[in-house]
Amino acid sequence: MIAAEDDDRSLVDRLKSDGSWNELWTGLDELDPIWTEDYLTAVLEPYQSGVLPPQVVQLLCIAVDAACTHLYEPGLRRHIRAALDCGVTQREILEVLKMTTSVGIHSINVGLPILLEESESH
Repeated sequence: MIAAEDDDRSLVDRLKSDGSWNELWTGLDELDPIWTEDYLTAVLEPYQSGVLPPQVVQLLCIAVDAACTHLYEPGLRRHIRAALDCGVTQREILEVLKMTTSVGIHSINVGLPILLEESESH
């Protein structure tokens, strides 16, 4: 993703030059470039720290982007591609996607009791 030898350029510039820039960040960068730089530095820490293997980082990103509360298709596509590129198997990605669907089960856990309660009083 970001090479260490590029440290003399801003992170925003490096993301733009290597194709990792998300156009959704452009307005934020225009309004507050210092905050944007600080935010992206923090967000990219898991990629650069080495604490988690790259495969795990990509699987976590897939889970976040596929979650019903986020559903960010461009990021999901980018992270699935990156996961496959770093050796994650199709089956491992599928298992993460299957686990991610459990986030949506909460809507039935909350909604069903309300439906039953309201049906009794109707």
